[in-house]
Amino acid sequence: MTGLSQTIQTVFNEPGCAKNQGKSDSERRKGCTKQLQPGGAAGGCAFDGAKIALQPLTDVAHLVHGPIACEGNSWDNRGSRSSGRDLWRTGFTTDMTETDVVFGGEKRLFRAIRDIIDAHDPAAVFVYQTCVPAMIGDDIGAVCKAARAKFGRPVIPVNAPGFVGSKNLGNKLAGEALLDHVIGTEEPDHTTPYDINIIGEYNLSGELWQIKPLLDELGIRILASISGDGRYHDVACSHRAKAAMMVCSKAMINVARKMEERYAIPFFEGSFYGIGDSSDSLREIARLLIARGAPAGLMERTEAVIAREETRARADIARYRSRLQGKRALLITGGVKSWSVVAALQEAGMDLVGTSVKKSTDGDKARIKDLLGGDAHMIDDMTPREMYRMLKEARADIMLSGGRSQFVALKAAMPWLDINQERHHAYMGYRGMVTLVHEIDRTLRNPVWEQVRRPAPWSGPGESWQDRALSVSGASPPGPGIPRPGLVQAAE
Repeated sequence: MTGLSQTIQTVFNEPGCAKNQGKSDSERRKGCTKQLQPGGAAGGCAFDGAKIALQPLTDVAHLVHGPIACEGNSWDNRGSRSSGRDLWRTGFTTDMTETDVVFGGEKRLFRAIRDIIDAHDPAAVFVYQTCVPAMIGDDIGAVCKAARAKFGRPVIPVNAPGFVGSKNLGNKLAGEALLDHVIGTEEPDHTTPYDINIIGEYNLSGELWQIKPLLDELGIRILASISGDGRYHDVACSHRAKAAMMVCSKAMINVARKMEERYAIPFFEGSFYGIGDSSDSLREIARLLIARGAPAGLMERTEAVIAREETRARADIARYRSRLQGKRALLITGGVKSWSVVAALQEAGMDLVGTSVKKSTDGDKARIKDLLGGDAHMIDDMTPREMYRMLKEARADIMLSGGRSQFVALKAAMPWLDINQERHHAYMGYRGMVTLVHEIDRTLRNPVWEQVRRPAPWSGPGESWQDRALSVSGASPPGPGIPRPGLVQAAE
């Protein structure tokens, strides 16, 4: 565990992390999270974070060394999409038993790697350490090294057992595995002045494909996507890119910074959520490439594409503006979406009641202040009870969040739209923002909300389930003759 401890300390001292910069030396040594309590790692541990960060690499076999429950808990937990092989969606595990705990699981792991290579011929095998083999001392690094020598195939150890910390720490440990064992190990067939890396993008619902046609039109090649719809060879060659865009700094800022340090690849943090943000990101990509030797005419072509796409997107969004004008949204998400989605809601004429900033960086918070004119709309951590009260007191007409919060909205009989990793619609890019506005409009106008808000025929005043829930939450019920908050008539 000595090597793992050193890696964790390196991550804790990451100079590219704004939050880390504000800590004292003693606070920095303590790490990025409170000590986990027994059972606290379930569903959000370092292993889970490492797995979701790397699993979208499509031609890689992802082997979980540990009990079968670890693989079952993390399998297919993001709505990523692939344009190539679907090997990444196949769950592989060594399925450790009590016997392996007593005698060690290294031989079982070696056999599992051999069987995967024989049966599936993957470009590489990623081996994920979990809590049980880490505690009994299984050395997955040594096993991976022996397997690589034996089978002539890249076998990459991802040493991120769940007990070492949070999901966010696991994201960064996954990035360290790429830096130590993958990036820079192969060479591309050819390079161009227009090669870029996109880091921290997972192609949720195929969102990367909303942007790639625009980059193709400009002649810009995505040399490597880390890791959405990515390929092992492309990631191994990613050190030859001319510039990089960081999409999720909370997850992989260490990858972007160290690639700039080692290979002189400049990067910026940007977003393709929102019309203005998409345009800004395209401009910054063009600027960095021109600074690295691309022809200056790239900026003119970029501005032409931006003008065309903005005009189309705003024209499509304008069709919904009359129906969405003044509607209030509560945004419970984190990271880049805590501010980038705000611009799209404003384009449609909606008002933002609040946006969560629990997982947001200082840069994210600064952008929110610029968009909303202060920090009054920023919510650091909202409990389910507070969410419920806000929805029932008519301070929001719709909640946009992830699956964990959906039941609060459903209990409040309020429209809810999934915008996190489990979503089924692509919201990135110009067309993605139009899709988002369309889905908000469709959700608000769904006639089911009128039906579920009606008290049962047998319920008297104050006896309906809505009134009982209001009394428990402490929210104020609507007065006589006043419709329940958020009601949108289907015929509107």
